[in-house]
Amino acid sequence: MSGTISPADSAETPTFCPSQEEQSVISRVLASHPRLMLVRQTTQLRAIMTIIRNRETRKEEFIFYADRAIRLLIEEALNALPFVPCTVTTPLGATYEGLAFASGLCGVSIVRAGESMESALRAVCRGCAIGKILIQRDEKTSEPVLYYAKLPADVHRRSVLRMDPMCATGGSVCRAVSVLKSCGVEEEKIVFATLMAAPPGLHKVLQQHPNIRIVCASIEAGLNDKNFLVPGIGDFGDRYFGTE
Repeated sequence: MSGTISPADSAETPTFCPSQEEQSVISRVLASHPRLMLVRQTTQLRAIMTIIRNRETRKEEFIFYADRAIRLLIEEALNALPFVPCTVTTPLGATYEGLAFASGLCGVSIVRAGESMESALRAVCRGCAIGKILIQRDEKTSEPVLYYAKLPADVHRRSVLRMDPMCATGGSVCRAVSVLKSCGVEEEKIVFATLMAAPPGLHKVLQQHPNIRIVCASIEAGLNDKNFLVPGIGDFGDRYFGTE
């Protein structure tokens, strides 16, 4: 049974209600992991995700709509970072009780696919430092191996937005979080932003690193025999950078 759209004549933004089968997977995963946040499933987001999932979508359109989806994801992920009270005075001399980031922010992208998310972060956080981590799977052991890490010298004092569009088995995510922790970053200050994630990968990450937060735009049904997300998007990096 296909999904439905909530009424558009209410004051709230219309949302997409997935099929019973899809909703069952989502509800089960969210109930198991309280530190997992799913981006609000608006009709706009569902339409964008439909375009980038379509294998017939041309490269130019894929990049455009992937960037749209990433921007929505990054905006939502910033809400998961720690904030502190902040009082300012307006031009009218009035006092405004607001909020400010609890600590400096930096992004950390996972080379190569994660680099597609850097522009969205820079667009909403001017001057944000961005580090990079390269992790590849060992062909013999299938274990994630760290090849390169370049992080801000004061990363241990910052909140970290770790960026990677896909989370399949969770192995690379866990390895990257371990790298951040070895540099002194506290788990509570790490937010992992991902477009699509499979339940096994989410479970592995939050089991090994229970205090990080994960924000994703879609919880997938699962993985195929090659550990690709299903229904998925194919190889995100190949489609985004045109190396299919």
